[in-house]
Amino acid sequence: MKTTDWFNIKLGLVLLFLCSAFDCGAKITLPKLLADGMVLQRECPVKIWGKSDVGEKVELKFRGKTFRTVADEKGCWMIELPAWKAGGPYDMQINEVTLHNILIGDVFLCSGQSNMELPVSRIMDKFAEEVNSYENPMIHYIKVPYCYDFKMPQTDTKQAAWVPLTKDNVMNYSALCYFFAKLLYQQTGVPVGIVNSSWGGTPVEAWISESGLKDFPSYLNQKAMYECDDLVTEIKQSERMHQQEWQKELYKSDKGLHTETPWYAASFDDRSWKTVDMFSSSWATNGWRPINGSHWFRQQINIPESWNNKEAILRLGCIVDADSVYVNGCLVGTTSYQYPPRIYKVPAGVLKTGQNQITVRLISNGGYPSFVKEKPYKLICGKDEIVLSPSWKYHVGAEMPSAPASTNFHYVPVGLYNGMIAPLENYMFKGVVWYQGESNVGKWQEYSSLLTALMKDWRKLFQNDKLPFYIVELADFLAPDDPERASWAALRAEQAKAAQSVDHATLIKNSDTGEWNDIHPLDKKTAGTRLVEAVLSAE
Repeated sequence: MKTTDWFNIKLGLVLLFLCSAFDCGAKITLPKLLADGMVLQRECPVKIWGKSDVGEKVELKFRGKTFRTVADEKGCWMIELPAWKAGGPYDMQINEVTLHNILIGDVFLCSGQSNMELPVSRIMDKFAEEVNSYENPMIHYIKVPYCYDFKMPQTDTKQAAWVPLTKDNVMNYSALCYFFAKLLYQQTGVPVGIVNSSWGGTPVEAWISESGLKDFPSYLNQKAMYECDDLVTEIKQSERMHQQEWQKELYKSDKGLHTETPWYAASFDDRSWKTVDMFSSSWATNGWRPINGSHWFRQQINIPESWNNKEAILRLGCIVDADSVYVNGCLVGTTSYQYPPRIYKVPAGVLKTGQNQITVRLISNGGYPSFVKEKPYKLICGKDEIVLSPSWKYHVGAEMPSAPASTNFHYVPVGLYNGMIAPLENYMFKGVVWYQGESNVGKWQEYSSLLTALMKDWRKLFQNDKLPFYIVELADFLAPDDPERASWAALRAEQAKAAQSVDHATLIKNSDTGEWNDIHPLDKKTAGTRLVEAVLSAE
């Protein structure tokens, strides 16, 4: 081959590389919220924004129209689209990026703590038939990933995705958001978008900005303590080491794990153990303080021949705090904290005709260990079930001090506002649904002031002084004679006070629902129904 030919080939490769490098550098980037499946608010201007090279020309094509802008000196750009009627799905082209399955409808920001976050999978005991029979491609949902920041408001979330309401996705939908979106669509026929930015256990002050907390100096000072990354890292490392050592000592000291025949074995002889009522507090204390560490419970049940070698479901209510459960020596499930219902699958082949052994190793980290009353404790095979006896053989495995405490950094003031609300600044919402307050019951006196500050704060962020807030009242909780009920009632009064004192804020009655023995009641449909009624009445 001639030298000139080699030169031309090399020159062509160099030019191709340079063009590719230029193209890569010029590509636009979009925030995680602007993605396939997003829902844009109908009947009002909406913003589309992102980043590119400085001075890069940005061209957006949507619904037959073209919009143009140029990236500024920081590489940021924004295009405001005009108001559109409800519809979709549509595609959107932004330079070389194409977004698919875009809907135009009503978009709601849903936030708070665990009762907002509680997934559909946790309410299937009550609503399985309804959930399993419904899909709707006109309802889309996105869960904002966990993130806190103590230094500054973030401009983007971590990776997330919009998902349609299908059988494959529904179990991870928030239960309240599911019913709200479903029932709203049934009433309006308008596509619904849900942005769920919530985190279980979090107090209201974590969701308010630094400027929003200007009248609460103690919270600002608390936040300032954790602005040092080295301190946060040191605390996490130290606490992790303490917790690991506690777990190691628990394992080493637990007699049930180290005898010749472990206590979970079907062949272990427990005749010398005492018999206790699982719902009694007597086994949980030594007479003056709770026994933390490990507690072992064993019970024999008689299985009919028709169940032999079949798969079954073991229901063990809720347990405080953690547990590992065995059937005939086979580990069938474990849960690390108190709230989830214990629903464990017993594989086919584990059960046999006649006597079968169920063993529970309960771990108490601190406070009084217990089995929650008035929950299902039974073994289910097909349509048949065996209710477990409250009487169990019992023995302490290892008595321990309370487990080392850990710092919940996501509870720290300002952190969640910076990490999970500020990045949503440019998105347009029809309203905000707020379900939170359980973690502020112990300091209910300031809740109305804090919630009022939050509403003012978010309206400023979203540049909408009339942004509707729908405040879900705390559900009923605790036994009728529990003295803590007074604090719950007081916080509900604070919720009502905030709703009454702020324009375009509505209290959603919910105290007539709930379960005395479960802070996460199954009935999220009633609140969802009332939310829809409030939204429609505000139009």
